[in-house]
Amino acid sequence: MEETKIPLTNKDVNLGKIEIAPEVIEVISGIAANKIDGLYAMQGTFKTGVNELLGRSSLNKGVHLEVDENGLSVDVYCYVKYGVSVPKVALELQLKIKEQILFMSDLEVSMVNVHVVGLVNPKEDGKNYQVMHTELEENE
Repeated sequence: MEETKIPLTNKDVNLGKIEIAPEVIEVISGIAANKIDGLYAMQGTFKTGVNELLGRSSLNKGVHLEVDENGLSVDVYCYVKYGVSVPKVALELQLKIKEQILFMSDLEVSMVNVHVVGLVNPKEDGKNYQVMHTELEENE
């Protein structure tokens, strides 16, 4: 992700310019994603794990933003609950993220890529969860 701000098109250029930090778009995406039924959690990094241990929530966890000549693209890395329709959850996730970014920032998203990195299967007691990871193998 670039560290530059994302400029918004302003209809009245005499008022000045408006820029949004990429982290803001990531947070919007993360909040929208957490409202989807069937989604268990977003995939975090070591940094987000440490922040959560310290009591800070990371709303942009599992969301990566890329701005290029094709426009704005969002990559979402998530865990899905076992037993739900993965394509249905992924499609709803794509639509909700695209809708919320447009509504809150007036930015068009060219694509939302959903990466399901694991399934979460509730054990019989309903309290503990077993995470089933998928490992991507690179074939050369």
